[in-house]
Amino acid sequence: MSSTDTTTDNPIYGPFFGVMGAAGAIIFSAMGAAYGTAKSGTGIASMAVMRPEMIMKCIIPVVMAGIIAIYGLVVAILIAGDLKSASDGYTLFDGFMHLGAGLAVGFSGLGAGFSIGIVGDAGVRGTAQQPRLFVGMILILIFSEVLGLYGLIVAIYLYAK
Repeated sequence: MSSTDTTTDNPIYGPFFGVMGAAGAIIFSAMGAAYGTAKSGTGIASMAVMRPEMIMKCIIPVVMAGIIAIYGLVVAILIAGDLKSASDGYTLFDGFMHLGAGLAVGFSGLGAGFSIGIVGDAGVRGTAQQPRLFVGMILILIFSEVLGLYGLIVAIYLYAK
């Protein structure tokens, strides 16, 4: 066999799955972060009409949405750093594990971003009317953010296999 041939353990299409894992990690988590930022941002803009002094206090949902994209970025960089050609020993198993890791953090980030956006929008609008709602909003945002963190933990565990 020449050096360009691959075996059944290292098929030529194996790295494709790894690349899709890296892409899925950043694409889906960034989509969730973008939605969370946009939805929370519109709530902040609406709230600022009545209570402009609360803008900086209510920026927290936007920051939390941005963190979701960082989770996907970390996993995408880990996967991309481990990619190599099939002839260099990248197995189909590696490709599937990297795909699973990317999808785990990507889809959980997408869900967390949606949750942060919806809670952030309603929360900052409600906080403008009743400031005591702020602590409850933060607690709900933390529970939303942790969904993305769960995906990051699973992704790192899959990546390390």
